[in-house]
Amino acid sequence: MTSSHDRTDAAQGIEGVLLGNRDRIIRFLEVRGAGDAAEDLFQDLWMRLTDRRMGPVAEPLSYVMRAANNLMLDRYRSARQSELRDQAWGEVSAQQSPSTEASLISREQLALVETAIAATGDRPARIFRRFRVDGIHQRDIASEMGVSLSTVEADLRKVYATLAAMRRQFDAG
Repeated sequence: MTSSHDRTDAAQGIEGVLLGNRDRIIRFLEVRGAGDAAEDLFQDLWMRLTDRRMGPVAEPLSYVMRAANNLMLDRYRSARQSELRDQAWGEVSAQQSPSTEASLISREQLALVETAIAATGDRPARIFRRFRVDGIHQRDIASEMGVSLSTVEADLRKVYATLAAMRRQFDAG
């Protein structure tokens, strides 16, 4: 047997465990707070586990459930970082009326930020505007655009990373 054959056997074994325990894994994810996103997380779990090289697994169901738990931990960490980032961006200093110079600088910076957001791509920019400007829930945006919730989250992270870099650039300048 070749190593690619072994990899195929291991992946097929994990696929079998995922298929055979799909409802149980989705309930596991729901109980841990995934809610309506449990289906999307199951798909992410499927991709993670079947797309990597692996050897035989002694306890495949335990392995899959541990991976599902790790996926939920990643989700919680990501949500927490997103929450902290939103709080940081929401903190606005209370100034009375900005000077003409400050207004011009702000307009220039706004133009740079809009250009940077557009440079992340059409879909990430649209998702960002729907979420942050229009106040649409991420799940609704995913449904509206025909993508998974994790895609919406990934696109938002991409835009947030761009905005964080812009903020550092503005703070340094």
